Amino acid sequence: MGLTMRLKTMAALALAAVTLAGTAPAMAQSSTTPSFFSFFPRPSNFGNGPVKGYSSVRRQVVPYSGKYKPGTVVVNTAERRLYLVQDNGTALKYGIGVGRDGFRWGGIKTITRKAEWPGWTPPPQMLKRRPDLPRYMPGGIDNPLGARALYLGSTLYRIHGSNEPETIGQAVSSGCFRMTNDDVTDLYNRVRVGTQVVVLN
Repeated sequence: MGLTMRLKTMAALALAAVTLAGTAPAMAQSSTTPSFFSFFPRPSNFGNGPVKGYSSVRRQVVPYSGKYKPGTVVVNTAERRLYLVQDNGTALKYGIGVGRDGFRWGGIKTITRKAEWPGWTPPPQMLKRRPDLPRYMPGGIDNPLGARALYLGSTLYRIHGSNEPETIGQAVSSGCFRMTNDDVTDLYNRVRVGTQVVVLN
């Protein structure tokens, strides 16, 4: 085989190798190559607003010197944060979504019921505003109440999970307080029926 033929053969093999490298390993790459999001958190969106499906608000332990006793849930509507007061001068701080204009409220309530993956029955007031809503939706990942719900007294309001975590930190609800499913599950496991909830508006 002449030199020219060998060079042509080598060039063809190199081109085939480059082509295969660009296509074949694509499926295996996801299991062996670190994801971009293992280095940068998904929710950041680099200052361009919330990323659909993720919350940019992280649960954290913060110092607390307020007047409420340990075990109290304090909802700060203006701040769009919920605090669970601890017994060591700290509180667990969670991000929440709150009521939009005209739906925010304040007062002291008690958790009267806890439910896992609750079903949702829109109240008559909501159906009047939104007649397109279903009359009942069984619990599940697509349910607006999310993974857990904490019912507040005899009101229509709840602290509940959400299938729209990107709305945490916003004022979008009809008066309920929404959390990520992970955060509401954490809170659900820490509080009991009878827990006092103070809503600061």
